[in-house]
Amino acid sequence: MRGKEQQDRVDRFMDLTGLADFKDYYPGALSGGMQQRAALARLLVMEPQCLLMDEPFAALDAQLRPKMQGLVLSVWRDLRSTVLFVTHDVEEALVLGHRILVFSKRPGHIVKDIERELEKKDPLDQLADPDFGKEKKNILEILRDL
Repeated sequence: MRGKEQQDRVDRFMDLTGLADFKDYYPGALSGGMQQRAALARLLVMEPQCLLMDEPFAALDAQLRPKMQGLVLSVWRDLRSTVLFVTHDVEEALVLGHRILVFSKRPGHIVKDIERELEKKDPLDQLADPDFGKEKKNILEILRDL
């Protein structure tokens, strides 16, 4: 890949992650959320077929988490890469997953495989949906009974 093509890809993912205006900043000058988005952009430039995201938003505050979830959904809709997203947060699994695997305690094995439609709604709108609450309750009951 040539320099121009590389720069075009970098620009595309900086724009997609909302960082186009900050491309000349050092990572330490960015907020925590911007650093998360920069890490995502860095990964996406490689255009992987599969993304492994292991609790990437666990340390984010309640305001930033839905924004980052929305960003992941937006990127997924744009690229259609497979995303394996590991989380201990039931709401996050429901917001981001169309297939949710519930694991047992050690040694871990799958106790429930839940397939669902991936919502086109904003993560915050999903949380207000009554069906969302029912799905969350069902998963929490499975976890309680482990």
